[in-house]
Amino acid sequence: MAKGGYVYIMTNKTRTVLYIGVTSNLNARTYQHKNQEGSHFTIKYKCYDLIYYEFFERIESAILREKQMKKWKREWKENLIVSFNPSKRDLFDEIQDF
Repeated sequence: MAKGGYVYIMTNKTRTVLYIGVTSNLNARTYQHKNQEGSHFTIKYKCYDLIYYEFFERIESAILREKQMKKWKREWKENLIVSFNPSKRDLFDEIQDF
């Protein structure tokens, strides 16, 4: 049985940089980013705020979605984020119980 997964977007304080990732444990992965244990990109550009995520029943579907989103124009990503999280607030505290 395949394990589910998440596609997520992290950003910096000024919301100028976007990082798209995939994980099977959103809470743990976001915690890693916030504590500078994430990717080199998120550390370099200080992307510590979770502003978007999607859940998929299969991790393979999440990986495909991540690849798709990485090819998108910035405007498309922004529209997706705002439709999910209009104020672009950090959602980390909301996922603590996952």
